Amino acid sequence: MELRSEHAEIFAPDGLPADQALARTTHLGISAHQDDLEIMAVDGILSCFQRPDRWFTGVIVTDGAGSARNGLYADYTDDQMKVIRIQEQKKAAIIGDYAAAVLLGYTSGQVKSSAHPEPVEDLRKIIAQCRPEVIYTHNLADKHPTHVAVVTRVIQALRGMPKEYHPQRFYGCEVWRDLGWTLDDDKIVFDCSEHDNLQNALVSVFDSQVAGGKRYDLATMGRRRANATYYASHGVDTATGLAYGMDLSPLLADPSLDIPAYIQSYIDRFSQDVRQLLSQVQ
Repeated sequence: MELRSEHAEIFAPDGLPADQALARTTHLGISAHQDDLEIMAVDGILSCFQRPDRWFTGVIVTDGAGSARNGLYADYTDDQMKVIRIQEQKKAAIIGDYAAAVLLGYTSGQVKSSAHPEPVEDLRKIIAQCRPEVIYTHNLADKHPTHVAVVTRVIQALRGMPKEYHPQRFYGCEVWRDLGWTLDDDKIVFDCSEHDNLQNALVSVFDSQVAGGKRYDLATMGRRRANATYYASHGVDTATGLAYGMDLSPLLADPSLDIPAYIQSYIDRFSQDVRQLLSQVQ
């Protein structure tokens, strides 16, 4: 499989040839940066962990050069950070027992610009090789511009492919804006109560981020725990960790559906719910 990115690398932790490693994929995560997968696609990782019939593959679209850094990493150049983050992502792939990690190495600017079709073309090739049952990517209400660009490119890639390549399930997941604000009927709820140790390890392995000034380890596990408690206001906890997603499959079922209008419908339903509750106590 030839990819357009000159920096592309496919890493299979068990040493299987790239094409074979990707072909066994059942759950595919597509993220903007190194460590996003371990935050947003935990359902896919846990669903496949130690399962010979299920395999998680992660695609990281950008090179991670612009990440925040402090402490030990404060004086690292962008090029040095790219090397470190690739190493960390490979460690996560080993810990999480991934089928493969695909590091495309595009700049954020390339991904955010419609003048660069290469990321979309590479995503089509990867999806065609993997033929996943499930795809996880960023949600459309995320506040990071590169995250929003990636989910948009994934949708564009899938819309340009025959329907037989579309996943059975297609989710937009939490990183830089959680989905606790969405109505319960709009939430895709992932129970991630098991393997706390694995979840901690996957996020903590990105030392350049955690020790470099961002406590993603504490924040990610805390969010999952908080979701589990705050999910139901009139019932006891039924899980110790929950993550949320939104269903993006309608955007594939109807290619004419406007992407901004689709996420606006979530916002409108939330707004209507708030107004309705307030009207009941006036």
